[in-house]
Amino acid sequence: MKVSELKEKSILILGLGKEGMDNFEFLKKIFPNKILGLADQLKLKQLSKEKIERIKKGKKIRTHFGRNYLKAIPKYDVILKTPGVPFRKVKPFLIKGQKLSSQTEIFLENCKTKIVGVTGTKGKGTTTSLIYKIFKKSGKKTELIGNIGNPVFSFLFPRKKYDVFVYELSSHQLQGLKISPKISVFLNLYQAHLDHFKNFSDYKKAKQNIAIYQSRRDYFLYNKDSKFLRNLAEKTKAKKISFSLKSKNADCYSENGWIFYKGKKVLKEKDICLIGKFNLYNVMAAICVAKLFGISNNTIRKAVKSFKPMPHRIEFSGKFKGIEFYNDSLATVPEATIFGIEVFQGRVQTILLGGHDAGQNFEKLSNTILKNNIKNLIFFPPVGKKISKEIKKRARILKKDIKNLNFFFVNSMEQAVKICFKKTEKGKVCLLSCAAPSFGIFKDYKERGDLFKKFVKLYGKAKSR
Repeated sequence: MKVSELKEKSILILGLGKEGMDNFEFLKKIFPNKILGLADQLKLKQLSKEKIERIKKGKKIRTHFGRNYLKAIPKYDVILKTPGVPFRKVKPFLIKGQKLSSQTEIFLENCKTKIVGVTGTKGKGTTTSLIYKIFKKSGKKTELIGNIGNPVFSFLFPRKKYDVFVYELSSHQLQGLKISPKISVFLNLYQAHLDHFKNFSDYKKAKQNIAIYQSRRDYFLYNKDSKFLRNLAEKTKAKKISFSLKSKNADCYSENGWIFYKGKKVLKEKDICLIGKFNLYNVMAAICVAKLFGISNNTIRKAVKSFKPMPHRIEFSGKFKGIEFYNDSLATVPEATIFGIEVFQGRVQTILLGGHDAGQNFEKLSNTILKNNIKNLIFFPPVGKKISKEIKKRARILKKDIKNLNFFFVNSMEQAVKICFKKTEKGKVCLLSCAAPSFGIFKDYKERGDLFKKFVKLYGKAKSR
């Protein structure tokens, strides 16, 4: 949707999170005389003081707060939905002739600067950040935007000139789009966010929007080891660039400790600071983007060598009382936890699991836990009980003796970390890698990871009684 089309329309901003407030400030600036509708499931007094002040400064606004906020939808021409509001909740209130749009759609339709869009169930934050670092190292004027960076409307009509934006795109941002970025990167696809989407099929449909509307002048960069992504590559009209850990027929691949692009050596694997074989996919995706922009191997090497792992992604949290602690709080799907376990090649003795139930399947994770003989299993509610039942079920099927497994159910991070110190032996690894979103007893994955690090340090430095 073009910004000019909004001029004569009544607009409702649905959801007042970070992106929603960016929508509000942007529209207030370009249409100072327009009446804007603001709707959120929270009551006004439940918003932060900073948000309340910004809203009260705004003139010509209508507010729709609280439990019945969705009933305001039929009163407006354009609904500007933010990612946190599920489409399935909005759909029953839409009427004929209305336009449902989003910040992502408007930005993609109106932005004149090149955009590299990155998605995937896991790894998109690392990949987006690495691409950004390579661009910066090459001297390009760039900015990190979207799910990991800043809300995008502040960059729609920028005062300074940019060469390229690196846009991390979540499934929530991609849902409902009828436009794709000119350069799209797709890393992987696993079951996730099934509390937000009706089913896995709906989640896949949302994700594939990053490529499905591309033209023959565009580029689709994808993980060739994924069957879903190979099929998606057949559907998009864009030029294809692939990366793989299994096939030497990909444009970018790994062989004998080197990463190759178009048959030429680019980077030694040992020069990558990111832990785990799975991170090679993220690095290869970034290399593909860099080569598309003509960036030299030397610049790529310098950027990758100096790139530090991001917080909460298999982050070393310290060695205390002979135990190694790792914070992998961003492992919010079972596949990410499986990758985390495999990194340590049988050294994980204690693992912290559970959190919000997003409808995921824990069969493969349970098999991995049993295979790696992880002895101490600490579970957070509510999905912790579901994971523990699956582990016991898989043990019966595999005829695996679990008498030596210790199951602990906790309601706080402090309680969990105390058990870690009590039950983990010296020389072993204690891993926070929950395989589920954090919502519930934790605000988000950052709070979960930060609390883990806080109590690890606190009890790690305390003298044993």
